[in-house]
Amino acid sequence: MTRQPKPAREARFSWYRDDLESKFGFRGARFTHVSAALSLFVAALLTAAFYGALAPFPKAPFAELFTRRGPFQYVAVLISFWALVTVIVKWFKIRLQRKALTFADLVPVEADFVLAPATVGQVLARLRQACDDPERFLLFRRIELALSNLKNMGRVSDLDGVLESLASNDEDVMESSYTLLKGLIWMIPVLGFVGTVQGLSQAIGEFGGVLGVAKDIQELVPVLRGVTGGLSTAFDTTFVALVAALTIHLVLIVVRKSEEEMMAACKTYCQRHIVGRLRLTDFERIG
Repeated sequence: MTRQPKPAREARFSWYRDDLESKFGFRGARFTHVSAALSLFVAALLTAAFYGALAPFPKAPFAELFTRRGPFQYVAVLISFWALVTVIVKWFKIRLQRKALTFADLVPVEADFVLAPATVGQVLARLRQACDDPERFLLFRRIELALSNLKNMGRVSDLDGVLESLASNDEDVMESSYTLLKGLIWMIPVLGFVGTVQGLSQAIGEFGGVLGVAKDIQELVPVLRGVTGGLSTAFDTTFVALVAALTIHLVLIVVRKSEEEMMAACKTYCQRHIVGRLRLTDFERIG
């Protein structure tokens, strides 16, 4: 666990103050990425708390659904909590990134202000004054890189292309942040199926052992009842896993849609507040 440095002043947009992971003293993952180690740690705590809550009711049907279905049920519960925690933390990170879109006065609103290589320094100064670490905010990082490029090259006509390139790169980064989640959601029903197969194997094995020693059909009746009961128990693991995976997937759809809308809003912001404020100068025409 690494404690992040505190800014000397209270910034209007503060990653270290508002990021959920940073609040707990962890190094916050990039943009809307979620720390796998932190989310797994929280999931383990939630799993322990969940089974601790079930402990006083060992005979309850709901408790037996999670405690008497083999070891794979425990793993499936842990993976489900891991995926759910990741989705929830990601939603908080998206909300923090959206906060940057409220910075409406990044570029001075005065009518006589012209955004050009000579005035880029003023905009960058306003940005760094309002945010403790622009590198941590997707929108601010994009604007800072683009304007720094404009200042160095002195070609405002290239700014739109630079912003588009940065937006494309950010979309790739966003897509990669869902790799772990996709894997976890895929694992949940698979673990359920494995638990079901294990239950079926045990039930059939017991039935086969009785067939080898049974001499009368009446001896098979109670065994068959146990086997059919075992089959229903085995399929419970798949049922729980499928419900968990479906629920998390639905939540993920909502979160992903929110992030895509945030990415689109960042593009619109750059067009309106940066590209839309550009003015051609004699320097550009000559260069």
